[in-house]
Amino acid sequence: MRTATITRKTKETDINISVNLDGTGKHTISTGVGFLDHMLTALAVHGLFDLDVAVVGDLHIDSHHTIEDTALVLGQAFNEALGDKAGIIRTADSFVPMDEALARVVIDLSGRPYSVFDAEFRAPMMGQFPTSLVEHFFESFAVTCRATLHAAVPYGRDDHHKTEALFKALARALDKATQLDPRRANTIPSTKGAL
Repeated sequence: MRTATITRKTKETDINISVNLDGTGKHTISTGVGFLDHMLTALAVHGLFDLDVAVVGDLHIDSHHTIEDTALVLGQAFNEALGDKAGIIRTADSFVPMDEALARVVIDLSGRPYSVFDAEFRAPMMGQFPTSLVEHFFESFAVTCRATLHAAVPYGRDDHHKTEALFKALARALDKATQLDPRRANTIPSTKGAL
């Protein structure tokens, strides 16, 4: 079973996340930020990851710590569930449309954290979720997942559509990249022999 459970408690957030990479999309999500719950639900369903997320954050201040720390713990959970990454496909991409918006995510589970993000938003907020934190979520996830992650929205009008397409594209790219390739016979997908 390629699973992981990560717990992280600070003065700002108390987070428990469990992931099963070989799941069916079963999920229980509760972060206190409705739009974040919606995006993580999309990640589970479209990536076919079993995902349990329980977050209590300092929402009396704002949603920044909750969103950032959730991304950090989520990335850590994925990285731990991957183990030594033997046999995985490793790199994948996905294009996902949502009405007028199109999103692209390309990921390499390389062990080298890096994020490139290219999307513009019109409004400052989507519910309790600042649009400025969409990029920060992807960057934070990439750091602790130890992945190279490129995400872009080449066009679109509605901020909700653009963001949801990004999360669905992340889900589908992650699903493909974490799949086991039977041709690899459980070897590390790297010329270096380690990731």
